[in-house]
Amino acid sequence: MVNHSLSRRQMLATDNKDTSSASCLTGNPIDDCWRCDANWASNRQRLADCGIGFGSSAMGGKGGQIYVVTDSSDSDPVNPKPGTLRYATLQEEPLWIIFSGDMTIKLRYELIVNDYKTIDGRGANVHITGGGCITLQYVSHVIIHNIHVHHCYPTGNTNIRSSPTHVGWRTKSDGDGISIFGAQNIWIDHCSLSYCTDGLIDATMGSTAITISNNHFSHHDDVMLLGHSDGYILDAGMQVTIAFNYFGEKLGQRMPRCRRGYIHVVNNHFTYWEIYAIGGSANPTINSQGNRYIAPADPNAKEVTKRVDTDQKDWTDWNWRTEGDIMVNGAFFVPSGEGLSTMYAKASSVEPKSAGLVQQLTMNAGVFGDPRDSESTGFSGGTTTSSASKGGVRDYFGMMFGGAAAPPPSSAALTTVLLSLVITLYSYAVVNHGAPLLQQLLLS
Repeated sequence: MVNHSLSRRQMLATDNKDTSSASCLTGNPIDDCWRCDANWASNRQRLADCGIGFGSSAMGGKGGQIYVVTDSSDSDPVNPKPGTLRYATLQEEPLWIIFSGDMTIKLRYELIVNDYKTIDGRGANVHITGGGCITLQYVSHVIIHNIHVHHCYPTGNTNIRSSPTHVGWRTKSDGDGISIFGAQNIWIDHCSLSYCTDGLIDATMGSTAITISNNHFSHHDDVMLLGHSDGYILDAGMQVTIAFNYFGEKLGQRMPRCRRGYIHVVNNHFTYWEIYAIGGSANPTINSQGNRYIAPADPNAKEVTKRVDTDQKDWTDWNWRTEGDIMVNGAFFVPSGEGLSTMYAKASSVEPKSAGLVQQLTMNAGVFGDPRDSESTGFSGGTTTSSASKGGVRDYFGMMFGGAAAPPPSSAALTTVLLSLVITLYSYAVVNHGAPLLQQLLLS
C-alpha cells in the first residue's frame, strides 16, 4: 500500500517566502508563483497552484506520492519495469513523477499517461523521444513540465498497457510530440518541442480546459492542431489558452491551427513562420491579445492569419480579433466578425499584459537553462494593434517516495553559475575600480 503520510505533511507545510528573492520576479505569473522560493524542490507540488487560463484547474499528481524515475529504458510496453517512466504513468493513483538525474528516454511506442499525473523534469535534463511520443487519451488532470520532447515518429500496431489492469491493442500513432485526445484539465508548461513527424502538440476529439504555456517550439512545420475535423461537433466547446510561449526557428504554420472552439492567444512571442502563424476553419473564436508577431522576410508571408480552405464570404462573420498585439517587419492580422468584447467572453481566460513586455515574459520559455534561438532578427519596435530525494519509504513500486528534493545540479549548470560570477566580477571591477583591480583579483 502506498504511504501517503509524507505528501500530506508536505502539502500542509507552511509556505515560507524569502523576501530577498523578489529580484527573481519577471512578471510571468506562473514562474513568479514558485521560482522565487529557494526551497521549491522541497515543495514541488506547489506548481499545481500556479496554473493560469483554461487549464488552471489541472491538479496533476497533487496530493499524491513522489515517484522517482531511475531507469531510462522502455523495453516492454506490456510489462514495464518499476523505475521507468512508463511504469509510473500507467498507475491509477495520483503521482508526482520526477527524475533521479539527466536522462534520455527513447520510447519504443507511445507513452500512455493515466489520470492525475505530473511529469516534472525540474532539476534534471530530461529528453523524451522515439515512438509515439506522449498520449493523453480520455484522461484528466495531467501536468507536463520542463521536459524536452523531440524526434517523435509513428509506431504502433501492438499491445500497450494503459493501466495496471488493462492491456489493449494500439494502432499506429501519428508521431505527435504530445497528443491530447478527448482529455480535459491539461497543462503543458515549460517544455521544449521540435522535430516530430506530425504535430508538436495536437488537441482533438472534444478535448478542453487546456493551457499551453511557457513552451519553446522550433524546427517543425505543423506546430499545433486544435480540433479533430471541421465536422466534429464536440470540438465546438473546446477552450484552450496559449500563453507566454516562444515560437522560434524554422516553424512553418499552425501556431495554432484551430477548428471550432474558443482559443485565447495571449502574450506569446512569434519570431518565425513560413506560411502563417494562426489559422483556422469551421468558425473558431480566436482572441489574440498582447502578442508580438515578427513577420518573415518573404513578402508573401506577412499575414499572421489564414482562414484555411474557406472563402472570404464564409468567414467574414467569424470572431477573430487582435487587441494590443505588436506587429513587426510588416506583419498584419486580418480580423473578422464583431469586435465587441462580449463576443470573446468564452475565449478570454487570463488578463493580458502589455505586448511590450513579451520578450521579458517569455525569456525563460522552454526547458529552464536551454539555449535560445538566435533572437537577432534585425527588427525592433513595430506597430501595436487594438480593438483596443531526501528520506522516503519503499513500497510495491520498488522506488523511493519522499520529499522530492531536486537531484544534484549538473556540471553544465555549475559551469553556467561560475561563468555568471566571473562576468559579474569583471563588470564590477571595471566600472568601480578600473582594470588594475581586476588584474589583482585574478592573480590573487
